[in-house]
Amino acid sequence: MFLDQVSLYLKSGDGGAGCKSFRREKHVPKGGPDGGDGGNGGSVYLVADASLSSLVDYRFKHHFVAERGTHGKGSNMDGANGEDLLLPVPVGTVVHDMYSNEVLGDLVIDGQRLLIVEGGHGGRGNPHFTTSVRRAPAFAELGEPGKERDLRLELKLLADVALVGMPSVGKSSLIAKMSAARPKIADYPFTTLIPNLGVVKVGDRSFVAADVPGLIEGAHEGKGLGHAFLRHIERSALIMHIVDLAGGFEGEDRDVVEDYKIIENELVQHTAELVDRPRIVVGNKIDVEGAHERSEQLQAYLESIAPDDEFRPERERQLPYFAISTLTGEGLDALLRYTADRVHDLRVQAAAIDAAKREEDQFEAKYIHREKLAQRVEKEPFQVSNLGGGVFQVSGDVIERMVIQTEWDNEEAILWLQGRFAKLGLEKELLAKGARDGDTIRILDREFEFEAGA
Repeated sequence: MFLDQVSLYLKSGDGGAGCKSFRREKHVPKGGPDGGDGGNGGSVYLVADASLSSLVDYRFKHHFVAERGTHGKGSNMDGANGEDLLLPVPVGTVVHDMYSNEVLGDLVIDGQRLLIVEGGHGGRGNPHFTTSVRRAPAFAELGEPGKERDLRLELKLLADVALVGMPSVGKSSLIAKMSAARPKIADYPFTTLIPNLGVVKVGDRSFVAADVPGLIEGAHEGKGLGHAFLRHIERSALIMHIVDLAGGFEGEDRDVVEDYKIIENELVQHTAELVDRPRIVVGNKIDVEGAHERSEQLQAYLESIAPDDEFRPERERQLPYFAISTLTGEGLDALLRYTADRVHDLRVQAAAIDAAKREEDQFEAKYIHREKLAQRVEKEPFQVSNLGGGVFQVSGDVIERMVIQTEWDNEEAILWLQGRFAKLGLEKELLAKGARDGDTIRILDREFEFEAGA
């Protein structure tokens, strides 16, 4: 079964709690603190796996939680870290945040990993809180809860050539002729309900072709079946536009030029980037009565829209056109040879662009990064917002983590937290923002009464 969109809920593992313990041995009457640290929770990663071709593994199971870290123990025994959760996805998977729609990553290389949520940090045991005046701290940190994220995964096939066209123009028949792929073929519209991939070998060259389900007018707005698969065209280096020279389905007398325009418009409406994507136009079913006349009409139209640009390479000055028959094989060899050569050229161009980009990135890393570092302003450990009515909100990863990992039923732990607040300069910032004694200070779901100098 082919599935190219799923939603997932992922949660990293909770961190284990630090241990509050003291050394107790027969001949050591005043042993010091020996509580171990809690283990970190497991993180959640998505991993690109070339052996997968669909997101069907996530059709029924959508919730995944990584292993939590274990708690620390006495005798300085640290808790074990939770095992990371690795979720395999097909190469070509794009990862979106469910709510912001932000693209978090694009997994296009086999084995590529994407960290989704980091495991919660384990709490520190009580030996970490000893000072010259606090020789036996009777508290430890709690583990940090794991983080959550809702995702939308979208698979975009990685293919060199995307076959597009109206329903029943012969795309499935063509990919079956070109490769070892065996898609469903029948004489009715929308036979193809999923994209089919085939590896095509021409001499010592090869390329991957994708048969995209038939498009109709309005596909980019959600009409027909093809709208669900337009995304699979985006990554292709070359578009092969198939036009039905038989005049349509079951004796229709369709205008081949109009059919060509409709599909081209749908591609451009889907994403403007497809305007300049290299194309090959293929007239199929040349063996049918009246096909030669329609082929001439289409070819004449293609010549009329050829770009008048002397600086373009010869093969890009007009849209290459091939008239073929998937039934008899007429014109197929010439089409495959040209396509293989064109894909090879495009790969060479892409490699040169990638090399130039890497060189540019290296230049920036070497000569610009230092300047950026020199200008970087260190982030504040917290931010204070005056909400009005004597209420102030304090936020920030550092200070929020302190609050989360504090034992609130332990007075000594609370006193230690107050000391950390003072070192961070929280009171000074609150006063600068207008806080007065008796005002309410909020950090996450905790509320404190402000008392200057406390």
